[in-house]
Amino acid sequence: MGRPLKRLSAVRWSEIADASGPAVEMPALLSKLAWASESDARDAIDEIAGRICSLGFVVTEATASAIPFLMELAEIPEANCRVEILELITAVYSTRQWADAAAAAAPQYRGSYEEKISWEEDSRAAVAASKRIIESLTRDLDAAVASVARELLGSLTSNPSSI
Repeated sequence: MGRPLKRLSAVRWSEIADASGPAVEMPALLSKLAWASESDARDAIDEIAGRICSLGFVVTEATASAIPFLMELAEIPEANCRVEILELITAVYSTRQWADAAAAAAPQYRGSYEEKISWEEDSRAAVAASKRIIESLTRDLDAAVASVARELLGSLTSNPSSI
């Protein structure tokens, strides 16, 4: 597989935003998730979730950029928090907060949601691009990982037109 997160510096995190502002902390949080103790990794996944899928259903500009790194970590059998990573990715894939808000808004305000709707679309596309990894995780030796991966794969296959 190679060294995890080696492409992390290729993303211009300072130019994209998460729920806290510029996503400059994302590389450190992803690294903490990858290499810290289980307790520290749990703290990292909680903070990452709050930044890229706030409240469990509001994606940000940085979400799509974080997904490939989260999938990379979920694929490593020795990694901490694999179930939580897949649960976060499932939440990202299923959210439609911005699209629903735009649909409910008065016509003159719908255009103000376009950028945020694109964040949702880009995030779902990033998850869908990892379908091969998700399929392999459905056969993982960790039953909890396999179960969450099957749920995520079911979402992908039952709603492929949403990306």
